[in-house]
Amino acid sequence: MSHWMNLGQMLKMNAKKFPGMVALKDATRSFTYPELNKRVNRLCHSLLSMGLKKGDKAAVLMENSIEIIEIYLATAKTGIVIVPINFRLVARDIEYIVNNSDARAFIADGEFCGTVDSIRHELKNIPSDCFISVGGGVKGYREYEEFISTSGDGEPESRVEAKDTWILIYTSGTTGKPKGVLRSHESHIAFYLINAIDFGFTGTDICMNVMPLCHINSTYFTFTFLYLGAGVYVHPARSFRPEEILKIVERERITFISLIPTHYNLILNVSDEGKRYHRGSVKKLLCSSAPVRKDVKLAIMEFFPGVELYEAYGSTEAGIVTTLKPVDQMKKLGSIGQESLGTDFVKILDENGKEVEHGCVGELYSRGPMLFDEYYKLPEKTASSHRGEWFSAGDLARRDEDGFYEIVDRKDNMIITGGEHAYPSEVEQAVGCHPDVFDVAVIGIPDAKWGEKIAAIVIRKRDVTKEGIIEHCRGKLAGFKIPKEIIFISQEEMPRTATGKILHRVLRERYQSI
Repeated sequence: MSHWMNLGQMLKMNAKKFPGMVALKDATRSFTYPELNKRVNRLCHSLLSMGLKKGDKAAVLMENSIEIIEIYLATAKTGIVIVPINFRLVARDIEYIVNNSDARAFIADGEFCGTVDSIRHELKNIPSDCFISVGGGVKGYREYEEFISTSGDGEPESRVEAKDTWILIYTSGTTGKPKGVLRSHESHIAFYLINAIDFGFTGTDICMNVMPLCHINSTYFTFTFLYLGAGVYVHPARSFRPEEILKIVERERITFISLIPTHYNLILNVSDEGKRYHRGSVKKLLCSSAPVRKDVKLAIMEFFPGVELYEAYGSTEAGIVTTLKPVDQMKKLGSIGQESLGTDFVKILDENGKEVEHGCVGELYSRGPMLFDEYYKLPEKTASSHRGEWFSAGDLARRDEDGFYEIVDRKDNMIITGGEHAYPSEVEQAVGCHPDVFDVAVIGIPDAKWGEKIAAIVIRKRDVTKEGIIEHCRGKLAGFKIPKEIIFISQEEMPRTATGKILHRVLRERYQSI
């Protein structure tokens, strides 16, 4: 009988195959594959010694670090299910996720222990001795390094199959309570192999992890390199300073980074000092998690000469749905690519919500905008509030005659002004290409005459007037699509998810009465 080895099992193999290869590195530490494997094995035995067993859940509230990767690896080896929690969530959301997932242990960075303590009395399923802190001792918590130091470093005796659940990850909860999604080992193994083929990754690559490790993106891409026996440099998600990023790229000879459009905007606007760092080691870049404008793509490829730029569209529930490869970037600017090999089934709805047809993405077509509605059946016993239901992504897209998809917009974001439909993404493209605009979000706000009017929420790069932006849009947009309101805000005021997606819903609530 064939058996696909999961990430934890591959760590054991890579420790033997690549004894001198650095697996994980951060600003102060470095571990080879054998060193990492021993640390992970100690963690495995320590977790099992607390009474955790295969199928039990361990909640994790941590920033990017070597330790959170070790926890992913240890749970893969033992069959324990990791529940990564977005460290930007408030205490009430954290309490909901921990209880909803039936977590039996809690591992948190020391800086987040105060938040955990505020809800600790409500976490009924976690024994008092199953709270662990990382990065220093905290009263009432077992310190991580001490926790693993007394255990042996031999391989744990656990039988973990590819079909078993590895990760219970919660969506961002932008439309209500966060929803739990079960991901198996085999689903991730498939993506590691697909990514290796689609992107041409090898064991000589060095990935820089910047995206939050509590998000599915990093588990798809960063962990691909550990599966292959390559190197990973871990960087805090909340510390994105472009000059520092480029300095690390030069020093560590980084070959791949996955970033969001906001990150790329910051890099493209780096100081002259930052531009002096050598970036020729970067061979491949990924842009995902939020739409990227055409002008930004062109600027990225100019800033990183010779780089292979990829774009991916996907979700926590359905994985990677489409991929745009470098060979198609110039031919299909604005596209999110073709169906990925790992795509789950989807169903296509028209703009009124009526199902048109269903099947794999590559088998479907439509002449106008259609709704990507992931046909992903959640198991009956998932912690999600969507038990046994179909999940809807709610993204409108077009498919061209060559089979390439382009996201039109979120269905919920569509604006109806004077009876005409306007998609924010089209207006954002026009406003965003103004040389003095750093970023923009477009929303519809109530209007007595038109029903809704179009408002552009703008982050300025340099001084620019409302009139200047409106004039810039003339000739680029139909008259009814030109913003009637321009609102300037700072970068800190723009509401975003942990992965950088702008929360249009929050903006609509904020500005509905102007």
